[in-house]
Amino acid sequence: MPWAALDGWLSPAPDPARIGWLKGRDYAHRGLHGGEAPENSLSAFSAAISHGMGIECDVQQTSDGRAMVFHDRDLDRLTGESGPVAGRSAAALAQIALGGGNDRIPRLSDFLGMIRGQVPLLIEIKTRRERRVAALCLAVRRDVEGYRGPVAVMSFDPRVGGWFRRHAPHIVRGLVVTEEGARTFSGSVRRRLALWQAGPDFLAYDVRDLPSSFAAAQRRRGLPVLTWTVRSAALRERAMQCADAPIVEGEGVAENGKNL
Repeated sequence: MPWAALDGWLSPAPDPARIGWLKGRDYAHRGLHGGEAPENSLSAFSAAISHGMGIECDVQQTSDGRAMVFHDRDLDRLTGESGPVAGRSAAALAQIALGGGNDRIPRLSDFLGMIRGQVPLLIEIKTRRERRVAALCLAVRRDVEGYRGPVAVMSFDPRVGGWFRRHAPHIVRGLVVTEEGARTFSGSVRRRLALWQAGPDFLAYDVRDLPSSFAAAQRRRGLPVLTWTVRSAALRERAMQCADAPIVEGEGVAENGKNL
């Protein structure tokens, strides 16, 4: 099977100048969180900035079509509220406390306004298979337009990459990948179908799947490979061997907290 030729035709490698900023840096997974700084909070993002780290965050869609910085579909784990994020408006969600502290759920627009280009950003767009992705992609594009600083969007859902490829090709886009042990021919086909649909500028790869022949092949042809979630020194060493930048938390953060 001529995989390399098909990859190059259906998902061309990006201009190196466009994606060079992605490499050689630690990204704080959901911010540098812990203690009084909940994940995906402005406090956690501020801590990452103070340590010179890039930031990875997640966004969910609200009932009124806005993008909020939040990981889970439901409020239960991270707040004192319950129910789906998509069932509430942006204004209502912005009043909800995270982890019982002083932080509230941030709007993506407020998060971007706080960062102001100080460090590189990775925005993971959370979707549901049964729902269309256009509304959330449009909300993210609306917030990102005019932002001055290195920023990329990414998702497990290849429809997201495909949407940005068509409607906002100037925004760097990535495909998040986990092999989940499927190193079979059918697994390889599924990964390539996702690649061809998304047309990504980079991959964000599950560190548990590295080394990976698929990731290595994409890296050789010019797609940076970031890797998640690096939570230990051993996984950090694996990331250094197999990827261009780690997305870290906990014991995976470098001892000095600085960039690679």
